[in-house]
Amino acid sequence: MTVTKDIKYVGVNDRKIDLFEGHYIVPDGISYNSYVIMDDKIAVMDTVDAAFFSEWLENLRSVLGARKPDYLVVHHMEPDHSANIANFIREYPDAKVVSSQKAFNMMKNFFGTDFADNRVVVDEGSTLELGQHTLTFFTAPMVHWPEVIVSYDSADKVLFSADGFGKFGALDAEDEWACEARRYYIGIVGKYGVQVQTLLKKAETLDIEIICPLHGPVLSENLSYYIGLYDTWSSYRPEEEGIFIAYTSVYGNTKRAVEMLEKKIRDRGYENVSVCDLARSDMAEAVEDAFRYSKLVLATTTYNSEIFPYMREFISSLTERNFQSRTVALIENGSWAPTAAKVMRTMLEKSNNLTFTDTTVRILSALNSESEAALDALADELCRV
Repeated sequence: MTVTKDIKYVGVNDRKIDLFEGHYIVPDGISYNSYVIMDDKIAVMDTVDAAFFSEWLENLRSVLGARKPDYLVVHHMEPDHSANIANFIREYPDAKVVSSQKAFNMMKNFFGTDFADNRVVVDEGSTLELGQHTLTFFTAPMVHWPEVIVSYDSADKVLFSADGFGKFGALDAEDEWACEARRYYIGIVGKYGVQVQTLLKKAETLDIEIICPLHGPVLSENLSYYIGLYDTWSSYRPEEEGIFIAYTSVYGNTKRAVEMLEKKIRDRGYENVSVCDLARSDMAEAVEDAFRYSKLVLATTTYNSEIFPYMREFISSLTERNFQSRTVALIENGSWAPTAAKVMRTMLEKSNNLTFTDTTVRILSALNSESEAALDALADELCRV
């Protein structure tokens, strides 16, 4: 792939992987992106996962021809991007490794060496002259590791954004960018919205025409759309007005209550409703949708005087990613001592700027006229706020 006349893509697609980071389901695989800037001096931008060294090296050699690289720029030390630094230096012992001091400290841990003889340490505002191309470096701590840097090529107006603006899916996957980019962002970067906002403010000062992330496609059109979504996600604003209902059900009674609530909401003319059975869904997808919509309904059973395990996992996944600025409604079920609503509300106390509905629905084993009336009241409230 040619990014620009002087910038070439040499990354790889991983179609064998089933779980990214041992956690996220990736049915369409993942890409590990690497780039080469061809100039008077040559800079290779990041390596790839360890399993793909041979393929990556072949891609690299096909671009280099008879030339040898002068620099390897390491933006991020996660092994899916940095695993082949030592292999690269064995192939090109005269090349310099360019990265942050924190990254070199991590290299010592990963490889037993910090490449002292090949090291070029950069920090905020540092530059690297390649000829016509000049790279300027910006620190991006906790987006989403502490050592991260991004770089900007002023000649071709390209931002090398590390894991920022990445997405799940190999480059040959035919899927919409926002869905898998949202799941990637919320799951992996979502805790660090403040740090992403800081990076976006730095990016505002640059004339960017192309974004080259470490996962997913190169972005070269309608950049305001992608940057706008990142601004929304990282400021924890709802992406759209809508209701997401997440539930667990043991014998089907809580499920029936959720189905009844969904119908009542739709009957009131409110169409943007999504429902998820947490026991049978990808948890990362559920977390993504909770951040996507403006209103969240949590429905679960009392279980061991607590809440059903999948609901506990779900709420924990929300709070550890700084879930905030939403309207939340609670539905609890219990046969003799319902405590689910209290437990869920307590778990959410660490979240900022949540508005709880006045109506909390209590089901005693199965729906009755009283709990159905409460569902009516909740539907009215959700459609009104």
